This record gives sequence, structure tokens and C-alpha cells, in this order.
Amino acid sequence: MQPFPHRYQVTAAADPSSDVMLDSGGADTLSTASPAEFGGPGNRWSPETMLVGAVANCFILTFRSLATYSRLRWLSLTCEVDGTLDRLERVTQFTGFAIRAVLRLPEGANAEQAHRLLARAEETCLVTASLKAPAHLDAEIEVVRGERAPQELAVP
Repeated sequence: MQPFPHRYQVTAAADPSSDVMLDSGGADTLSTASPAEFGGPGNRWSPETMLVGAVANCFILTFRSLATYSRLRWLSLTCEVDGTLDRLERVTQFTGFAIRAVLRLPEGANAEQAHRLLARAEETCLVTASLKAPAHLDAEIEVVRGERAPQELAVP
């Protein structure tokens, strides 16, 4: 990892009637628009869906890092985030993020350790730690009988 502070740059461009095009260095350009709730087409990524997606993405990447470091064997993690946007004191803002995670473990994996790492991922995810709105995790772990995870785990 590089020393802090890290800087991330995104360029946004649009004309009065086009989608907003987001570009960040070598990443694919992303076409965005307002969500249907704000009069947009509803079939493109919006700032609102990208923020909720960033919470889900960061949660999984944080868990992956913690699990690797802790040598937890796991098969898959699905994360669904429900972000609530409301109007408080005349300011529209996100008021909460409900994180529903389903972690699949191979038989013999440590489910208690997995719960601790899921909770730690929710606590230390840099996206939720950077937001005013609280995040809440609802995690479920499924142990898959007869499935085995890779034996070798790299430690950073």
C-alpha cells in the first residue's frame, strides 16, 4: 500500500441534455444520469446508485482483505445495500444504509471468526466511515457442505 494521503480524481462532463460522462484515468468511462425519482430515465447509474454501490463494493473489498489476512477460508460473499435518501431540515441526504451480506463458507471453516470479520468490515469500510449516515450490517453465513475453498491464501 502507498503512504497516505491518497488522491482520487474523477472528471465529469455533460451538455444540457446528455448523460454525465465520468472518467478516471485508465478506468472505463461511465455514463450516468439522474435516477427516475429525480426525473431521470432510471436505467443508468446515478450519483445515488453509485454511492450505494460504493458502500457494497467497499464492504466486500474490506472483508476480502480482512479474511485474507486472517486466513479465513470462504467461498463467496454477496452484499445487498439499501440506501435511504430523505429530506431532513430542508437538506436532501442519505439517512442510512442497510447492508445485507450472505457469506458462504466451506465445511469446517470458522463461522465465529467469519462473523467477527464481517462486523469488522462494516466498521472499517472507508466509504461508510467517510459518510454522515450510519451503516447497519445484517449478515448471514451459509456453510456449504461438501464444497472446499482454495487451500493457499496469500497474506499481504
